[in-house]
Amino acid sequence: MKPDEPFLDLPEGDDLSTEQLDAQVQRAQDQLLALKRQQELIEKQKRELEELSRRQEQLNQGKAEIIEKLTRAAVVLERELYEAQKRVELLREIQDSFSQHYNILESINPKSWEGADLNKELSKALSAVDDARAEFSKAFPKVQLHAPAESYPGEEESAHVSEGGTHEFVYWLKSGFAFTLPLIILGLLGLGAFLLK
Repeated sequence: MKPDEPFLDLPEGDDLSTEQLDAQVQRAQDQLLALKRQQELIEKQKRELEELSRRQEQLNQGKAEIIEKLTRAAVVLERELYEAQKRVELLREIQDSFSQHYNILESINPKSWEGADLNKELSKALSAVDDARAEFSKAFPKVQLHAPAESYPGEEESAHVSEGGTHEFVYWLKSGFAFTLPLIILGLLGLGAFLLK
């Protein structure tokens, strides 16, 4: 039965036969059944539309939420990348400086000073050691700033650092003597050998 079909037009008189009345009742039942099916279909469509609407709202909320998070994360990542690049540059500079000092110290060979001005060569060598020590003391804490605590050569020196961040004079005196003693001994031996010739 079509939805726009008019309702049954029952005659007002009593001249209906039983067959006609049964047919009219059957048509009314068929029409009622068709209306129920149509109602069920409409309700199903309504449920589907409500589910689509709910999912659309879920999409909009989820999209807005993750876009906001991604935008914030992008700002944080940009800042972190900038800081990381600065740190990499700093570490490269420190590495280059340490390599230069290492090469200079490795090239010091008291045996090659024979015939040279021993005092001058010894002063140059001690100056190189002091420069390397000063550079290490200044730069290595920057390396340790974000790194986990590790033991490194000279760490025991930190026990002698005062609250102001400077070493006590006695400590420096002892350290200087301890570092230069091998060079002084080599220098004296070289001087003795030179004088005995």
